[in-house]
Amino acid sequence: MLDYDKEAERYDASRGGEPRAAAAASAVLSLVPPDARSLLDVACGTGIVTRRLAAAREGMRVTGVDLSPAMARQATARLPGAVVLADSRRLPFRDGEFDAVCSVWLLHLAAGPADVRTIVGECARVLRPGGVYVTTVDKAASHNVGSDIDVVLSSRPPSPVRDAAADVESHAAGHGLVPAGQARFRGHGQGRSPRRTVADLRRGWFVTLPPGHPLADGFATRLAELPDQDRPRPDPFFTLRAFRKP
Repeated sequence: MLDYDKEAERYDASRGGEPRAAAAASAVLSLVPPDARSLLDVACGTGIVTRRLAAAREGMRVTGVDLSPAMARQATARLPGAVVLADSRRLPFRDGEFDAVCSVWLLHLAAGPADVRTIVGECARVLRPGGVYVTTVDKAASHNVGSDIDVVLSSRPPSPVRDAAADVESHAAGHGLVPAGQARFRGHGQGRSPRRTVADLRRGWFVTLPPGHPLADGFATRLAELPDQDRPRPDPFFTLRAFRKP
């Protein structure tokens, strides 16, 4: 897994920057009730999406929380006084404190199903009755756009899927949440090129092909043989699911 303290400086530029953040924030807010007055962004990262959530809804108090000190520092620069350094499995907030909670690009990073259940449970706990929890699902699958890069990578060892939509819905139901809609948004700037994919392979982006893995060099060679080495393939589209607390 990537070290997100080390990733912090290059995170936004390598993941679509403001266009992707704008698309994510707009999609999240499409699922948040218009009367919500407080929102918690769990695993807010650099705060690039969090800031847009706060700016889009006048009168809505937005709080960010992240486990990485380097990420949290960047988020604090964007939202002074509104970012907390904490673990999503142990949120430092009262029961029912927020009208809405979101976790964008988080659940796929969990160590296992138990952690996903715990994270969803914490998000449900701090949500008031009538509030909505919004989260991304099926992130890894979103990156498979049917390109020649995906064909090369299709034979790599499979990664465990922590954020499958059906599993997340099951975890949500276990914590008393009910389905409340879904949305999709474009991951602007995240279409892979062969050269960029090789670089990601070298730095440990792919969980089942860490640097030094005996198969990694073979995949890098095959990727380097593809045409148009610097042409990005199509952007992924990410899926959000919303759940309401009765």
